[in-house]
Amino acid sequence: MAVHERFPTWCPACEWNLLPPVPPTEARTGRARRRAAREARRTERRRQDVRERAEQVFRLVAAGGSGLRHGASVGAFLLAGAVHLVSLTVLLTGVALLAGWPVASWPLRVLGAVALAVAVLLRPRLGRPERAGVLARADAPVLYELVDRVSAELGAPRVDSIAVTGEFNAAFGTYGLRRHRQVRIGLPLWTVLERQERVAMLGHEIGHGVNGDTRRGLWTGSALNALVEWYRLTVPSRDHEVNSHALTALASIAAKLLLGAVNLGVRALAGLMHRLHLRSGQAAEYRADLMGARLASARDAQGALTALFNAQTLETVLVRQRALPRAGGRAGRSAAPVADLWEALAEATRSVPATEVERRVRLSEREVSATDSSHPPTYLRLRMLATAAPAVDRPPLVLDAGRAAAIEAELAPSRARVAAELL
Repeated sequence: MAVHERFPTWCPACEWNLLPPVPPTEARTGRARRRAAREARRTERRRQDVRERAEQVFRLVAAGGSGLRHGASVGAFLLAGAVHLVSLTVLLTGVALLAGWPVASWPLRVLGAVALAVAVLLRPRLGRPERAGVLARADAPVLYELVDRVSAELGAPRVDSIAVTGEFNAAFGTYGLRRHRQVRIGLPLWTVLERQERVAMLGHEIGHGVNGDTRRGLWTGSALNALVEWYRLTVPSRDHEVNSHALTALASIAAKLLLGAVNLGVRALAGLMHRLHLRSGQAAEYRADLMGARLASARDAQGALTALFNAQTLETVLVRQRALPRAGGRAGRSAAPVADLWEALAEATRSVPATEVERRVRLSEREVSATDSSHPPTYLRLRMLATAAPAVDRPPLVLDAGRAAAIEAELAPSRARVAAELL
């Protein structure tokens, strides 16, 4: 039995108490029990479907396949083209109606103005880089040097900026017409990682810029955003209006039915786009993991991945820190020393026993859970690193203690700012 006062007690041999206990159903009515049983069977079927598709992609990548030219990727590209064609048609229709074609009339011009407004909503979204918490190169030269070395090792262009956030995560993105490349580092996650795990994390994020991730491309990404806008525009109103005129009431019902049908179709297209993206997107995540392992080691990449299990630990630490008395009341809270927060977070994650990490990994396998719906299940990512990551005698990029201390000094102002925001 794995027993720890902070974590659930469970048995690694038979996996007793691996899952949270299910409330008893004896007190429910027979109909409620049957409904719960049907829902449980549907959930299990969906879980098995996700497992089969995820393991299929795992086998593809483990065998050396990239999936970049797989039929699903081609289908996503063509479907994105169809979505963009519809958006372009709406734009041209609005321009034509406003210009008086085919007939100049005010009702048609009003319709044209509406079409142009819809076209603006459907325009390609290039995104904006994070503005808050951005470090200048002059203020963090050692950190930028590390990120530049990661980019050089992976054959990626240099990043344009580094933003420090309070999220328990890290991210990479390309934004705007100038394709601004930005790395976002969540200080809570950075705090709980070891030095080489930080290198592996940066390798994973920057690797997304060169691993063929079609989800981040302008063509398909903007098409998916357009589908989301179509979905929002076509959601039928839930207001139950009472119209005294029968014809008006029938027209309202017909309009809601038509919008509902369009909304269902848009939702189906968005789901299809997600399914088509799933294969290439998950393959890209595996490749990013392997890039991080190549810069550090498979063990460091696995450590960076399992560290994401500690997001709940951050919430627990924050609750305890917020409950501590602060001198000076509310104003003193923001001015109070913040070192205790980061030390408490680091200590809380260091004290997580190996059996609890193993329980979380097994729980990921049992429930086929992942960081989010676009990522492969965590247990498969860990398995990929264990089986396919190259053996590295000496990592090509080592973050030594001296440079790590210099980076910590550069991050000190950001630590104070983020701690004040979190507390």
